[in-house]
Amino acid sequence: MLGKLRIWLLAFGFMTNAYAQDLNIRGKVADGAGASLPGVNVTVKGTQKGAVSDGDGNYQLNGVPSKATLVFSFIGYLKQEIDVNNRSVIDVSLQADVKALNEVVVVGYGTQRKIETTGSIASVKASDLVQTPVANVAQGLQARVSGIQINQNSGAPGGNVSVRIRGTNSINGASEPLYVVDGIQISNGGGINDVSPLSTINPNDIESVEVLKDASASAIYGARAANGVVLITTKRGRSGGTRVTFDSYYGTQKVSKTLPTLNAAEFAQLENEVFKNSYYKDPASLGEGVNWQNIIFRQAPIQNHQLSINGGNDKTQLAMSANYFNQDGIIINSNFKRYSYRLNLDHKISNRVKVGTSILGSYSVNSGVQTGSTSQGDADVVTGSILGAAIGAPPNLQPYRADGSVFPFGEQEDGRYREVTNPLGIASVLNQTALKRTLVNLYGEATILKGLTYRASFNADLQNNIADRYSPRSIISVRDLNDNSGSGSKSNSNFLGLLHESILTYAQTIAETHSLKFTGVFASQAEFSNANSISASGFPNDATQNEAVQLALNRTVSSSRSKQRLDSYMGRVNYGYKDKYFLDLTARVDGSSRFGANNKYGFFPAVSAAWRLIEEPFLKNISWLSDLKLRASYGITGNAGGISPYQSLSTVAATGSDYVFNNAYVTGINPTGIANPDLRWEKSTQTNIGLDVSLLNNRFSLIVDVYDKITKDLLYIKTLPLSSGYGSITGNYASLENKGIEFAANARILDGPLKWTVSANLTRNRNKVLDLDGGTTQERFITSYTILKVGEPLGLIKSYIFDGINQTGETILPGYDGRLGGHKIKDLNGDGTITSADQTITGNPNPNFIFGFSTNVSYKGFDLSAFLSGSQGNDIYNLSRLSFENPLGQRNLLKGVVNRWTPTNPSNQYVSAAQGGRLPVSNYYVEDGSYVRCKNITLGYTLPAIKGVQNIRVYVSGNNLFTVTNYSGFDPEVNTFAGSNTVIGVDNFVYPQARSFLGGIQLTF
Repeated sequence: MLGKLRIWLLAFGFMTNAYAQDLNIRGKVADGAGASLPGVNVTVKGTQKGAVSDGDGNYQLNGVPSKATLVFSFIGYLKQEIDVNNRSVIDVSLQADVKALNEVVVVGYGTQRKIETTGSIASVKASDLVQTPVANVAQGLQARVSGIQINQNSGAPGGNVSVRIRGTNSINGASEPLYVVDGIQISNGGGINDVSPLSTINPNDIESVEVLKDASASAIYGARAANGVVLITTKRGRSGGTRVTFDSYYGTQKVSKTLPTLNAAEFAQLENEVFKNSYYKDPASLGEGVNWQNIIFRQAPIQNHQLSINGGNDKTQLAMSANYFNQDGIIINSNFKRYSYRLNLDHKISNRVKVGTSILGSYSVNSGVQTGSTSQGDADVVTGSILGAAIGAPPNLQPYRADGSVFPFGEQEDGRYREVTNPLGIASVLNQTALKRTLVNLYGEATILKGLTYRASFNADLQNNIADRYSPRSIISVRDLNDNSGSGSKSNSNFLGLLHESILTYAQTIAETHSLKFTGVFASQAEFSNANSISASGFPNDATQNEAVQLALNRTVSSSRSKQRLDSYMGRVNYGYKDKYFLDLTARVDGSSRFGANNKYGFFPAVSAAWRLIEEPFLKNISWLSDLKLRASYGITGNAGGISPYQSLSTVAATGSDYVFNNAYVTGINPTGIANPDLRWEKSTQTNIGLDVSLLNNRFSLIVDVYDKITKDLLYIKTLPLSSGYGSITGNYASLENKGIEFAANARILDGPLKWTVSANLTRNRNKVLDLDGGTTQERFITSYTILKVGEPLGLIKSYIFDGINQTGETILPGYDGRLGGHKIKDLNGDGTITSADQTITGNPNPNFIFGFSTNVSYKGFDLSAFLSGSQGNDIYNLSRLSFENPLGQRNLLKGVVNRWTPTNPSNQYVSAAQGGRLPVSNYYVEDGSYVRCKNITLGYTLPAIKGVQNIRVYVSGNNLFTVTNYSGFDPEVNTFAGSNTVIGVDNFVYPQARSFLGGIQLTF
């Protein structure tokens, strides 16, 4: 009996094992329309076992338990789980993720589904903006969007940034885009030593940024949209539990490159040679001497700390934050500090009425040092720029007195180097700007009827700026002190911008195939500004600096006030048919007080259309094609930012000199501007054709845009006959063209446990001056090396051609200050004399193309990202070399001058020593400014969740880690003339960008 029982148990176990054995499963994956889906991830739930469907959607899994569950996942489709239930063939149909099709982007005065957009619009996520430690939003956009060229003109904390969307669109007017922050319109600009206005906005408060590039997308902003529009949306509250987030990082920065200079021994030998004496008896005994760059550069900390609260319920949503940002500059005594707060509140009074507010406030303090000189020559560079002073400071002199105070050069070496400034003296000059800024938006929104909504918003931009300047007596040598020593100023300016917008929107779907949306806007904007300033010199001491201006011997005061208004009327119609065809029509009328009596109003229309070919039957069943859309647009936009108030009117001003009448000083007033009642805004006409392609269920995407933009009625200063009583008149005379092509590509290469995405963009833009002043002028010098020329790009470099060094026995051509051992110039026209006719175009500062590349990899809790940017084909005029490769005496030079020409060393590169000598402006100083820069590498780790903490992420980051370039200066991303439209790519010792390393933590509760 027991034997039979054993046999029965063995047989039962065998049958059970046979029934529960693993299965080999195969099948096919398709979409809702039956088309095969390649690349679908098929995994056994709870295990690492998996497969990927092939090009025909087929898959196969071996050794799958009969009771297992299969998980099917694919980008753009809803995940699906299916129980095996002892089946060996399992076919699956995945449904499209509607959320992916309904992804929304912000457009002017509203939003659109991404598939509905007909214009050229690019979006940037908040996480990308703050991947690198930036002080303003423009820095975060750099190289992330095709069609935008962003130059960090100055690496100073909060330093100047210039932004160009699809090229430079003006000559004398502004070329910066319009920025709209939660409906509030602001501008960017400033000089090389000014803090960027965008630095007052905390990048960590931003939810998303949309860049409107073509006319159809930006025409809704009419007279302010010719340079493109950047829409900035800050983070708003969300219903659900309250979330508290703390984000903090701390790091250190240092200069990435210094320039080699002569040491003390080499400098002394040069001095003896220049002045043909033996002032330094034993130059070699002086050794290395002082390295002035090591004294002015430093390792500088940078830190950022932010606390955010976000939450709400179905009726009320709240988002608020407080931020502290502090960045010391890599040059001593430079710093940017910002305190900011944000409050966004939305409240639903009823199902029909909603109100809310956005408040962004900041208080920033910028302590700067003078860098960069726009003057050509030696004196201004070595006395006005701390970098020029550091290069030119004699290495045999001392920085400090015995008591630690700054040691003026006029008190050393018997005053031999009085004309050279101790760079520590320049760093001692007080140069501080404090700015309080508040951006306020209040809105109310009501649903009048189904689909009909009215929204009223009231916006304000309030600014108060206090600028303090003081140059102390203590940095002046005793023998040079006089009644005017010690100078300072205090300036106070206020700005108030008010904007009201009434927006009426009607949206309706007809017969489930037609979508119609109408938007009407009335806007009225007013700006008020006033400023006053007092400057003084001749302070008795430095005790009070500029806080007691009344103690100074000489004082001057000035004040100003202005106001302007802009009224606008806009209408837009969006039509769509079956998510296949889309048409947008926009028209805007703007009236501005800035313009002449005959041109107060301007009309700005635009039309655009899109065709989603993917919805056509002949393409719908192509499995590897996820989306295909063709776009086209045409429109006219304006640029009112190039005209300051009252420029169309006759103006007068003080002469700047006092006259004596009846034994009393009287200030004279004289005419300064001639009236022009025809003055109007600059006008851009733009055509755009775009193609959007997505492949393999949106795993790969490509966006291509081709555009042609002609800007007419450009502001230009036209010379008048002296008999008119005026030297010039500002009018709408010039025109130019920008045309180019843009590429933006994204790829999700891996989407399993190991995720890998890459993004890249490339832009090629060409601009050309079409006219300057109605055909009278064909070419005009802006500087001694930069020109405007009809038929050529902006900012071309024109100079003589360097032809080596004048050697012994060679004929030195007349016409310039040539000398034995000096620069030789090519006689291009062969007339035996060097004249302006021998100058030619020698450089183009406009790049052939710019690009950006980023990649992100994540696995389990780890994430790794890298970001590169670059520019190719642009030239830089290295003006600093013109000063510091010229051995004229009494200042130090760049190291290459060691190999200068002498009778025994007939160098063909560096000129001979000559007291007070000058070098001709030639292509010798034109350098290739191409570069590839590693902007950022970040490694992070998200810790496992713990009780009470939703998320903990720690990371380390390196920024500006390396730059591949042949440029010899501090930094190839440079322009001494900041946001100039006509003088581009000039380097005269601008503040270089820093390399930084930091660590941070992100906590969510």
